[in-house]
Amino acid sequence: MAQPLVKKDDDRDDEAEYSPFLGIEKGAVLQEARVFNDPQLDARRCSQVITKLLYLLNQGETFTKIEATEVFFSVTKLFQSRDIGLRRMVYLMIKELSPSADEVIIVTSSLMKDMNSRTDMYRANAIRVLCRITDGTLLTQIERYLKQAIVDKNPVVASAALVSGIHLLQTNPEIVKRWSNEVQEAVQSRAALVQFHALALLHQIRQNDRLAVSKLVTSLTKGTVRSPLAQCLLIRYTSQVIRESGVNTQTGDRPFYDYLEGCLRHKAEMVIFEAARAITVLSGVTTRELTPAITVLQLFLSSSKPVLRFAAVRTLNKVAMTHPMAVTNCNIDMESLISDQNRSIATLAITTLLKTGNESSVDRLMKQITNFMSDIADEFKIVVVDAIRSLCLKFPLKYRSLMNFLSNILREEGGFEYKKAIVDSIVILIRDIPDAKESGLLHLCEFIEDCEFTYLSTQILHFLGNEGPKTSDPSKYIRYIYNRVILENATVRASAVSTLAKFGAMIDSLKPRIFILLRRCLFDNDDEVRDRATLYLNTLGGDGSVVETDKDVKEFLFGSLDIPLTNMETSLKNYIQNPSEEPFDINSVPKEVKSQPLVEKKAPGKKPTGLGAPPTGPASTADTYERILSSIPEFTSFGKLFKSSAPVELTEAETEYAVNVVKHIFDRHVVFQYNCTNTIPEQLLENVFVIVDASEAEEFSEVGSKPLKSLPYDTPGQTFVAFEKPEGVPAVGKFSNMLRFTVKEVDTSTGEAEDDGVEDEYQLEDFEVVAADYMVKVGVSNFRNAWESMGPDFERIDEYGLGPRESLAESVNTVINLLGMQPCEGTEVVPSNSRSHSCLLSGLYIGNVKVLVRLSFGIDASKEVAMKLAVRSEDENVSDTIHDIVASG
Repeated sequence: MAQPLVKKDDDRDDEAEYSPFLGIEKGAVLQEARVFNDPQLDARRCSQVITKLLYLLNQGETFTKIEATEVFFSVTKLFQSRDIGLRRMVYLMIKELSPSADEVIIVTSSLMKDMNSRTDMYRANAIRVLCRITDGTLLTQIERYLKQAIVDKNPVVASAALVSGIHLLQTNPEIVKRWSNEVQEAVQSRAALVQFHALALLHQIRQNDRLAVSKLVTSLTKGTVRSPLAQCLLIRYTSQVIRESGVNTQTGDRPFYDYLEGCLRHKAEMVIFEAARAITVLSGVTTRELTPAITVLQLFLSSSKPVLRFAAVRTLNKVAMTHPMAVTNCNIDMESLISDQNRSIATLAITTLLKTGNESSVDRLMKQITNFMSDIADEFKIVVVDAIRSLCLKFPLKYRSLMNFLSNILREEGGFEYKKAIVDSIVILIRDIPDAKESGLLHLCEFIEDCEFTYLSTQILHFLGNEGPKTSDPSKYIRYIYNRVILENATVRASAVSTLAKFGAMIDSLKPRIFILLRRCLFDNDDEVRDRATLYLNTLGGDGSVVETDKDVKEFLFGSLDIPLTNMETSLKNYIQNPSEEPFDINSVPKEVKSQPLVEKKAPGKKPTGLGAPPTGPASTADTYERILSSIPEFTSFGKLFKSSAPVELTEAETEYAVNVVKHIFDRHVVFQYNCTNTIPEQLLENVFVIVDASEAEEFSEVGSKPLKSLPYDTPGQTFVAFEKPEGVPAVGKFSNMLRFTVKEVDTSTGEAEDDGVEDEYQLEDFEVVAADYMVKVGVSNFRNAWESMGPDFERIDEYGLGPRESLAESVNTVINLLGMQPCEGTEVVPSNSRSHSCLLSGLYIGNVKVLVRLSFGIDASKEVAMKLAVRSEDENVSDTIHDIVASG
């Protein structure tokens, strides 16, 4: 049943006006459609029935093929009516029904008759319908009429033809491109919409030819465009040409910048705004170039039209991200918008002021925001909270007032996402501003007293357990934590028990008190709470047992689990499915974060099977490769396998032979496993091996190989080549490959191969061993704790210039791929328009050496990127090696 359209009355909010189509059913409407067949047509009645049919179609109702056909043929009979309103409804109905090719013929003659009618309304609508339902064959027959319509004196007809051309360009581009002369003539039309549509179509026709677009912009920027709508389009196309052209290196000028600046003095507000916005988004825009655009946007801030105020403040908000000083002149005008009736405008004004304000204006802004927060929705509040966090990091001396503000709004009403944004902001401020730790933790403790969200309570308790013991008076937090054990649900109680244990492990003077509280937890009615209390009492010695060393206890409580949970789950499932008398060994769980292996390229319909197929899961991948290599006597002396790469394709898709290579890394050796598949049914390959040219890999020397005896059709097999390399050195190099084999013809009817064969060879693609091949991706659950526990003994810090880059995101991804490490805590994602970014990486270097990396990026107006690299590891040589990799990369 159709849903009602509810509309609130301005005077009576409690009453609702319902849609007249409420409760209509398809069957009843189809019965009503019989009026289309009446000898004496009632135009008003027929229009009402078509309206109902259109409503059903737009509500998602589907008609069967028979129903659609009956309605279509009934509607075509309405062409005999001369009522203009009904005729327009008929056009709409035919467009919505989208008749099939054999049905289109029925209405083609009527539509073509209307297209040549003296009634302009008939002509325009007939053109739209014909172009919507016709195919390429019929289009060539009416092309002459469409060309004439484009240059028609009536703007309604011309616009209809141009808009139809825009749609047809997607399906019949070759036909539409022949209309260039007529479209170019329409661009000179005095009718605003015709000029707008003509320019849009002309640009789409030429969009794949940069030179043609540049010539179009050059010719039109000389003043031939009168329509404000077309002018806005032209500004956008001009911006595109400017982006592609760049700045003149000799004069420092931009092509067409004068045109954009001239548009700032246009009489139409939409053109002025479009030009101002275009200037603000120019790549590497300077303050001198920004100034005229900022000036007109400042004037819009005091406009009586809400749409202009919103457009201006939103644009200035974006400019403030990259050029905050350029927007400061608008601060007084934006402060007046804080009380704007439109809450979207007020929110943007607040966040822009927070980005551009100075230290002296912080307190004044906080007073204004306090009254403002209660009037806006949670989604706007989150934006404000994020802006306040950035402001606090910008002016750390103002942390007290900003932290108090966050604490106050944390205790007000709000949804989960809003409260989480506030908690996350307080946590970040505590971590980055040491002076804010004590007050911030107390604010969080006060919040969990009344927190209704279990997730937030557990996260705060976890953070409190890590940071609380490091404060000057840790004992003041115990009361808040134990209250959670008494008053909360089982999940929060269990988290509180863990937090208490962390305080006991770090503060000896608190141990007796912690033991008493943990013993009380032994009588809890929840298994998880009791088990945790028992475990921690045993670990800390609260039950009188012999305890581990302080280092082991702290490692147990604060250390991060450096094993991917998916790998842990897979190993535990394997252990349960294959019972053993030996206890489960956590050291047997693979630590590498396995990415999805590349699918082997094969002929269509062929699925790789056997060991040559990519392994399916993280644990099975490592196990499969290790099992293969350990079964080859030549490789048993190489020791334990450190890492296996994802397959690298060495052949194009759908070639005679599909080959990819997997790089197996050992301490002093590298083994290349070539997975080969024969995709030709009439051939059998024997004595298959790969000749490897390592002339561009000087530190590698070949020490052995294992050929493949036979490679039948569609049965993957492997051949191996082993190289020796210096121990503990991330040797790199390029390897060229030639596949050699003896090919024998096969009788496909019997499957037997000929006795004699012919030696042949097949050139494979080159591949490289890179520095990232010596690093295993290993995540850490808490990077800050892992970084601090690693210690600064083997820390190495240096700064690097990465040169010009398209964006910070490109620079971050480049360094991550270069090092082959695992991004932590989502820091690989770079916010749009960000001028600086920090990225955290973790990994295991060859030799099982843990490595942590902190990257700090910054990009200037000329897109030059600078990077600060801080490395901590368990071996100083490894820390130096990471810097060497970046320096040479």
